[in-house]
Amino acid sequence: MLRSLILIGFFIPKLALAALPFPVGLVEFREVDQTYAAEGLVEAVKQATVSAQIAGRIIELRFDVGDYVQKGAVIARIDESVVGQQLAGSQAQVAQARAVLDNARASYERSRQLFEQKFISQAALDKATAEYKAAQASSSASIAGAGQAAATRQFATIVAPFSGVVGARHVELGEMALPGKALLTGFDPKDLRVEVSVPQYKLPLVREQARASIEIPSLNKWVKAANVSILPAADVKTHASRVRIDLPEDLRDVYPGMFARAHFAVGRAKKLLVPAQAVLHRSELTAVYVVDAKENVQLRQVRLGEPAGQGQYEVLAGLMPNEKVALDPVKAGIYLKSGSGKQ
Repeated sequence: MLRSLILIGFFIPKLALAALPFPVGLVEFREVDQTYAAEGLVEAVKQATVSAQIAGRIIELRFDVGDYVQKGAVIARIDESVVGQQLAGSQAQVAQARAVLDNARASYERSRQLFEQKFISQAALDKATAEYKAAQASSSASIAGAGQAAATRQFATIVAPFSGVVGARHVELGEMALPGKALLTGFDPKDLRVEVSVPQYKLPLVREQARASIEIPSLNKWVKAANVSILPAADVKTHASRVRIDLPEDLRDVYPGMFARAHFAVGRAKKLLVPAQAVLHRSELTAVYVVDAKENVQLRQVRLGEPAGQGQYEVLAGLMPNEKVALDPVKAGIYLKSGSGKQ
C-alpha cells in the first residue's frame, strides 16, 4: 500500500496571533514522498552471547541487564581452582621433562665422545641419540601442555568483546558454568538496523530511490535511514527479498527486538497535511481545534490518512487548505470553554 511520507525535518510555520494563548499552524498542500511500507524488527549489528569456556562455579557477576559495559571490562569470573591445579601439574611435568632432557643430552655427549674414541659401537651411539631426541620431544610436549593449561586458566576471567549494553543475563551468581553455557548477551546500541521483507515487484522502485524513513510506533518516533541495502537473495516460498535499513547512531530508547515500520520512497505526490500535534484523540473521535479569521475557535472532527512523516498527518476529510489549527489542543479547549473562543 502506498502511503504519503513527508521529508524528515519539514517545518510547518507557526502563525503568531497575539490574542490567542496557544500557537497555531496552517493546513496546506505539500509535495511529499509517496511510500511503500513494510514491517520488521530492530536488530543490532553487533550482538554477542558470551559463553563459558571452562567448568567451574560462577563466583562473580559484575553487570546486569541494562548496564553499559566498556570493551575489555571484566564481566564475570569462574572459580579457577580446578584449572589452577591442572596448571600446577603441567608445570611439574615440564620440570620433570627438562630433567630427563638434561640427562639424555649428557648421555648423548658422552656416547658421542666414546664413539669417536672407538670405545663403543655405532648401535650404542644410535641408542643414545634416539633417547636424546625422545627427551626433546617429551619436553616440547610438556611445555605445550603447560601453555594450554595457562591459557585455560585465563578463561576463568571473562571480558567484554566490545562496548555495549547487557541485553540478557542467563545465569545467577553461584551457578555451575560448563563449556558452551551462555552467561550474558550484549549489543552495541550505536549500531542498529531494521530488516524487512519486500516483494520482488517493489524492489525496482526501492532500489531506484534508495531512501527510507523508519517509524517506531511504540515511541511515536520517525528517523531517517542512514543506508538502504537489498540482500541478493529471495525466499523460495514468498518470492520476497530482505532489505536492511541502517539506523543513525546513538538513537535513544531504541533497542533490538522493537517493532518498526520502514517507509520506502517510491515517488512524489502533493498531499494536504496537518501538524500531528494539533490532532486530538478522544475515544473514537479524531478532531482538531480550528481557528477562523476572527480568532474564533471551533472543535471539528476530521478523517486522517496515514502518518506523513515526522509530525505530520495526511488529511482526507474535514479541513480545507490554509485553515488554521491550534497546535496545543489542551490550551485551545480551555480557551473555548472559558468563552473567549466565541464571538
